[in-house]
Formats: sequence, structure tokens, C-alpha cells
Amino acid sequence: MTISEYNTLVDLHADGLYRFMLKKSADQDEAKDLVQETFSKVWVKRENVAFEKGKSYLFSTAFNTFIDYTRRQAKFGEYDETKFETKSESNHHSDLKEVIEEALQRLPDIQKTVLLLRDYEGYDYAEIGKITDLSESQVKVYIFRARKEMKKYLVSIDLVI
Repeated sequence: MTISEYNTLVDLHADGLYRFMLKKSADQDEAKDLVQETFSKVWVKRENVAFEKGKSYLFSTAFNTFIDYTRRQAKFGEYDETKFETKSESNHHSDLKEVIEEALQRLPDIQKTVLLLRDYEGYDYAEIGKITDLSESQVKVYIFRARKEMKKYLVSIDLVI
């Protein structure tokens, strides 16, 4: 991939990659850092990547970067003492988007990943399989289970009351 092709790749897919990372991490600064790290990794490997496969390679790298990040966080923990997470126990949601985000955050990581790639980014099952190193049938199963859990959460009686 040439420098101009790399720049085109950045222009075309930076926003989609940021949305993907933001949905996975739920933190804007963290998502920006992960996107930057992903583009850095692709820059280093640009000579070995064909431009036609750039989008798939980019999202695969992003997925692996996120996995590496979460493993580092689990191993070393969170050392930011000023960051306090306060979760409200209120079941009243003022916005449908807020409810969907909450349901999405409750999914296991792999289900959230395949669902985001399919429904938010528009990848087909085969492409998602390549990105996540899963078979096409595994991708379909994870998407089915994710949608089932989302539906179960979204129609629960607790949200109605």
C-alpha cells in the first residue's frame, strides 16, 4: 500500500473505526487512543497490505488491539484514582439510544463485536469471520445470541415500569 492509499484508507474508514471502538470501550478518549494505535500498526505494516484488503485488515487490527488493551487492563488494573464509576440503579431511560447502549454493554465481548460489525458497520458474515478469526457459522451463532439477549433486555418488564 502506498502512502496516498494509506491516507485514503484513513479518510474513508477513520469515522467507522472510531464508532466501532467507541461502542466497544464506551470511553471517548480510550476509543481515540485505540484508533490511533490501530492506524499506527497499519502504518508499520502498510507495505505488506494490499489496498483492496485495507478495510478488513484495519478492522482486524482494531479488534486485536482492543483485545490486547483489555488484557493489559485486566492484568495491571486501573490506576486512575480520580476516575469513579457511578452507576445509577434507576431503570428510567429518557432515550431509546441510551437503552440500546445499556443493552449492548451487557453483551459478552465477542457477541458485542460481531453484532457491531454486522449491524453498525455492515460487514457480511464471511468478512466478520476473517476479522475475528471465527468460522462463518460461529459468527451467525454469536449474532443470533447477541440479538436474542438484546431483545430479552429491551423488552424486559423492568424497563416498562
